[in-house]
Amino acid sequence: MWRSFLTVTAVLAMGIAADAAVKTKQVTYKHGDLECHGFLAWDDAIEGARPGVLVFHEWWGLDAYAKRRAEMLAKLGYIAFAADMYGEGKTVNHPKDAGEMATKVRSNVEDWRKRGLTALDVLTSQPECDKSKVAAIGYCFGGSTVQQLAFAGTDLKAVASFHGGLVQPTPEQVKAAKSRILICNGADDKFIPEMAIKSFKESLDKGEAKYEFISYPGARHSFTVPDADSHGIEMLKYNKEADEKSWADMLKLFKSTLGK
Repeated sequence: MWRSFLTVTAVLAMGIAADAAVKTKQVTYKHGDLECHGFLAWDDAIEGARPGVLVFHEWWGLDAYAKRRAEMLAKLGYIAFAADMYGEGKTVNHPKDAGEMATKVRSNVEDWRKRGLTALDVLTSQPECDKSKVAAIGYCFGGSTVQQLAFAGTDLKAVASFHGGLVQPTPEQVKAAKSRILICNGADDKFIPEMAIKSFKESLDKGEAKYEFISYPGARHSFTVPDADSHGIEMLKYNKEADEKSWADMLKLFKSTLGK
């Protein structure tokens, strides 16, 4: 019995130690005069630099969901930085407020991209980050953000957009893209028109971009977000199968581009 107790205690201690290895902290940084509050996650049991991943939030702001994704990446051995694209750590719960904040950022594409690039600088300045192996992922508004960075020619190995609005790039922007691009789209997402998908694919095909566009059957908008249904919007719905499959597809992309 005593031996069993010691065994159980040792197993619990190992679990606690494993969880304790993942560290997180708020990182305050500046975008012009705007003070931003990002979220950094890394495993301090890993020695040396490791691949970095930027995480861009949905239109609600840098909430617990985006932070959880950063922690998930840290547990897999990446250093992850969830950016604060609105500044001051602002988050909202009402779609009207979220739409207004997202629209304000999207209305100035140059500044929109600069917000993302500022966050990229924060990530690559971390001693734990291997600057030669960096990717970006984003959800909804954040998915559009990673596309903007890719088409701006940002030095990222890969970008993954989850249920993001589709950016319609110019031929020059497609040619400028250095990143492998993964678009994870809900097949039943009525917020993303079929014509927009057709135009997007045609642009990337003509420019010979390295991309993959995956539509997950039965998935609506925000299909990766467990509490998507709580907002009372019919088209927002969690889909466990699509969530897990799209995450696996992202990891496959990272394996081929980041080597991990």
